[in-house]
Amino acid sequence: MSRTIGFRRSAIGVFLAAVPALAAQQPITLQQAIAMAQQQGLAARAATATRDAARYRDRAFYSRLLPQISIGGTVPSYNRSIISVLQPDGSTLFKPQNQTNATLNATMTQKLPIIGGDFFVSSSLARLAVTGQNSFHSWSSTPVSFGLRQDLLRPNASAWDKREQPLRSELAERTYLEAREDLALATSNLFFDLYSARVALANQIKNSAVNDTLYTLNKGRFEVGRIGENDLLQSELALLRARTSLDGARLEYDRAAAALRLALNLPVGAPLEIEVTATVPEFEPDTARAVTEALRNRASVSDVLLQDVQSRRRVTEARLSNWLGASVSASYGFNATAPNASEVYSNLLNAQQFAVSVSLPLWQWGAHHENVEAAKADRDRTTSLAQVTVQQTAQDAHFAALQLSQARRNLALSAKADTVAGKRFEVALNRYVIGRIAIDNLYVAQAEKDQALTQYVQSLRGYWQAYYRLRRVTLFDFATGEVIR
Repeated sequence: MSRTIGFRRSAIGVFLAAVPALAAQQPITLQQAIAMAQQQGLAARAATATRDAARYRDRAFYSRLLPQISIGGTVPSYNRSIISVLQPDGSTLFKPQNQTNATLNATMTQKLPIIGGDFFVSSSLARLAVTGQNSFHSWSSTPVSFGLRQDLLRPNASAWDKREQPLRSELAERTYLEAREDLALATSNLFFDLYSARVALANQIKNSAVNDTLYTLNKGRFEVGRIGENDLLQSELALLRARTSLDGARLEYDRAAAALRLALNLPVGAPLEIEVTATVPEFEPDTARAVTEALRNRASVSDVLLQDVQSRRRVTEARLSNWLGASVSASYGFNATAPNASEVYSNLLNAQQFAVSVSLPLWQWGAHHENVEAAKADRDRTTSLAQVTVQQTAQDAHFAALQLSQARRNLALSAKADTVAGKRFEVALNRYVIGRIAIDNLYVAQAEKDQALTQYVQSLRGYWQAYYRLRRVTLFDFATGEVIR
């Protein structure tokens, strides 16, 4: 697949002479460009930040399952108002009163892993000070109290959250990997935009030089009557077109270089030189393996699993949320009251609390049934879309593997065609110089040479696009036989 065409070497030499600043810069390969984009590109930073945020949320979720300790209170609450005061003779007078209330409490709560209720342990201390009519000070303490709050016949939100969270975390990680592969695909496209523009510029420099030489040669031939004016005008027109194409090629090269600099997060105007070889990885992707890896690694599959859990959760919530439900609250502890803080923890008394709350809608005009049916319909929709997603994922992987195999064959054929077309143009140019062929035949050979060169560049681009697309749709590196991490 190596290409050793003489005219291409001279064209590249002319091009590099025209841009010496780029020639002095250390060239980067496609793989290096992708690595730079994935490490320092702005899109890569955004993808990394999204993944990191998901990781922090995942850690926060599991941290909330551990015992939570909090301290709160009011220090203090002041109220001045006129209140009614009962007098010894049975009459009532309105007297001003100042009231200061301060409370402090500490609580530890723990989410129960199976039933989803809350177990708590708390301790509190309060002080009440009243001045004015019947002034007094009082302290109240609850050294320890522990209890339980539990919903009955209601959805277990904690259990459903635990089912969803691992899928959310896995989805975030796979989405990040796919974002990196999307970036690799986009960078390879920009890389070959620049390579294509560079080859086109070098080819247009060569064509312009050749057509300038031919025009000079034809002017001499016309002056001695060896060719007609039509051939001279045709040669001049070809020269003008070559110069126009050269200007367009220079602009396209600058545009492609600026786009790649932006993707690599390089400074504007920074020297940028790329290196492209015809060598490609030697492997034949297996379609069955591609499908297997895609169904195992893709974010879309994780999303399908998450949506399935969420749809079943909505059905459960619709069945239980608006129907018979109850909640139980119970606590046991000790408390005491005293006029002084030093005595508030003496002579503790038992403190118990138990409550059962029941809720039963009597008539909802069918709202409960309709909500359940709507949730079931959403579940059926999710199931159908999940099947389509899984099948589409498998199909994408299957044809991505076939496309890479085809791209490899096309690359080999286009490389051969490029070599043949280049050789044919050299022969045609030499034969025209010695007057053996007409100028029309020379320009046909030149056009075919340009077309074959363009086709080769596009085939090389197509191979690497297919290569990174296969990585993207499978999250598997067939060149190394390893899952992309």
